[in-house]
Amino acid sequence: MGCEVSWFAALCDDDYEFLGVPEERLLSSWEHCRAIALGAEDAGYDNLLLPSGYAMGIDSVAFAAGIAPLLRRMQLLVAVRMGEMWPAQLARQLATVDQMLGGRLTVNIISSDLPGQGLESAPRYRRTLEYMHVLRELLSGKPVDFRGEFITIAVDPPRLRPARGCPPFYFGGLSEAAREVAARAADVFLMWPDTMAGVAAVLADMRARAARHGRQLRFGYRAHVIVRATETEARAAARRLTSRLDDRAGDAIRRRSLDTGSAGVMRQDELRRMADSDGYAEPGLWTGIGRGRSGAGAAIVGDPDQVLAKIRGYADLGMEAFILSGYPHAAEADLFARHVLPRLDHGPLLPRVAIPSAG
Repeated sequence: MGCEVSWFAALCDDDYEFLGVPEERLLSSWEHCRAIALGAEDAGYDNLLLPSGYAMGIDSVAFAAGIAPLLRRMQLLVAVRMGEMWPAQLARQLATVDQMLGGRLTVNIISSDLPGQGLESAPRYRRTLEYMHVLRELLSGKPVDFRGEFITIAVDPPRLRPARGCPPFYFGGLSEAAREVAARAADVFLMWPDTMAGVAAVLADMRARAARHGRQLRFGYRAHVIVRATETEARAAARRLTSRLDDRAGDAIRRRSLDTGSAGVMRQDELRRMADSDGYAEPGLWTGIGRGRSGAGAAIVGDPDQVLAKIRGYADLGMEAFILSGYPHAAEADLFARHVLPRLDHGPLLPRVAIPSAG
């Protein structure tokens, strides 16, 4: 079974040799993140996630425009927060980046609070659904006349539009509201790390929800990875990564995130609580990373055969896209590319065909 294998560009000051111990050389900057991107391109990854933050790091859309002319074949998965920018302007920006990439743009839809604001989960996801609808219509080259709870807009699409139709929307979230938005309007449903049983349960639920709206979803898995020549070395690398992490510093890092109270983050916390004394929630799934970051908080850990088997196990459940990362990002990207990537049947999730939103 083929899959899309992506790496992660640490735009949000999330790069370390020792988790939770900032180093100037690893802070987000154009130079540092450009090196990660070009390394991922040379290593053969299919896509690159450009995360979106506010307090930390650099802007995802601006970085995408800067790096696009330097890439030859790799896609970009650009994270954008719904509500941060008026949808007509965002559509024009994304269409421009897609043109610069030669049609290789993919979009990660984010539904977190906006900087300086707070909104309850239910209305926040209603806002996200409206933005996704309007954005998809405009990126598909259609005029929009929409009057909703959060958006009132009547506008023609920008002249510039993606050559292959609307880029696919990647979207994740475990709350009831998030799952319904994904079922109605996403193309690829993303999950953070979970056990095999946990993944299977969520995928079954999401397939059923999408079917109720007359749709089908594809699925992606966002996780960290630590691969070494032997399992002993991989587990030692995991221990080393968190060996200087102070719990108070880790708590502070997690609180900086705008999604710190989400259902997805709470599930990552639950995985850490259920893990064994070494931090493993199940064989090969290490939860220690969640001590020092919000969001995806676990890593696939092992030798090349073990990591490959774990990924294939998730693929057998229905995962078609893997968004991986490691610390430091450039070094771990190279290790995974040398030890595992050539053994995977992988490529972009193409052809790119927009899936209509439901009602």
